[in-house]
Amino acid sequence: MRIAMIGTGYVGLVSGACFADFGHQVTCVDKDDSKIASLHRGEIPIFEPGLDVLVASNVKAKRLDFTTDLKVPVAEADAVFIAVGTPSRRGDGHADLSYVYAAAREIASAISGFTVVVTKSTVPVGTGDEVERIIHEANPSADVVVASNPEFLREGAAIRDFKFPDRIVVGTDDERGRKVLGDVYRPLSLNQAPLMYTKRRTAELIKYAANAFLATKITFINEIADLSEKVGADVQEVARGIGLDNRIGGKFLHAGPGFGGSCFPKDTRALIKIAQDNDVQLRIVEAVLSVNDNRKRAMARKVSAAVGTSLRGKTIAVLGLTFKPDTDDMREAPSIPLVTGLLDMGAKVRAHDPVGMEQARKELPDIEYVDDAYACVKGADAMVVVTEWVHYRTLDLERLKQEMAHPVVIDLRNIYRPEDMVTHGFIYESVGRPPLERN
Repeated sequence: MRIAMIGTGYVGLVSGACFADFGHQVTCVDKDDSKIASLHRGEIPIFEPGLDVLVASNVKAKRLDFTTDLKVPVAEADAVFIAVGTPSRRGDGHADLSYVYAAAREIASAISGFTVVVTKSTVPVGTGDEVERIIHEANPSADVVVASNPEFLREGAAIRDFKFPDRIVVGTDDERGRKVLGDVYRPLSLNQAPLMYTKRRTAELIKYAANAFLATKITFINEIADLSEKVGADVQEVARGIGLDNRIGGKFLHAGPGFGGSCFPKDTRALIKIAQDNDVQLRIVEAVLSVNDNRKRAMARKVSAAVGTSLRGKTIAVLGLTFKPDTDDMREAPSIPLVTGLLDMGAKVRAHDPVGMEQARKELPDIEYVDDAYACVKGADAMVVVTEWVHYRTLDLERLKQEMAHPVVIDLRNIYRPEDMVTHGFIYESVGRPPLERN
């Protein structure tokens, strides 16, 4: 089948490359001339494990191409996917749909013959209705079906998530639309991926509800971590104990500094706004967002308490800046309020991240960046683990202690065992686990 993917951001590029790998003919479209030029040179604008190889192999096989002009790709396409950004709108937290609607207008003018137009972007309930209205207003003779097909990709594991999905949600009542999207995803039938057909508005809500629920699990275990610290319990054992209940499950029960990224903060805010527009109050989701924001701001105070004195003039080494490992995404990363808080307390911050420092410099320009974790901790008064990159799990603890001015470690991801840290002579603080006294 012929597919036009509008947008070469995270969702568009991963989806386009995976569809091409299924054997479809895919053209990815983006207005950014420099991004398209980079893709033609084989340069990938985002960090996602395996994506560079996947793109290169499908370009070589002539199944994947890139352009700034959507006219021909849309005219030839059986399905056109809208995968543009829907960031939080400044001032009110609603999803900014201007890019989606602009794409719909351009698609309308280029459509030729029957076409399924699919919103892949995360959009509020009712967006498909407006996309359909825009297309028919711009091109009354257009023979289109507008469907919703939300993505469920985890950054750092997106290719596997696309090829081995838990579910594929398709929102349309139109049989022609169902057939086209069934054919698009037919290669996944060997993996027995459940293809779930719903109404379009239901599909749009499924995406928001899923993200809000996962954000709730994270926030819940973070609050249990705070209680664990007070009562002398171990939150990791608590999480395992409740996660073994198959009604709960163990995923997203890892205590830490709060959730970030491109989805959970934005989508929980948007869901709250959708509810308010419909005279519904989502008290649980509102609390999740509030607790998470407060938690991220509180992490700097946790560092200060562990150091035990004023942070003014102290050097704090921060390991990990991206919101999670295996991505260079800094959107809503917990490191941002942490570092900002440390700077406000007068600390000097030195940071390292395996792939995220280029993006981090845009968000945190007033700190020192180094290319090596050991160089980062050299002469530091404390080390803070913010992102659980695998590189940090295997650091030489004896060398770390020798490099640091004071052996204080604040582990916000619980990647080290308290007994190991105490044995090596560290003052060690983690999240939701009782502190051990140094020998």
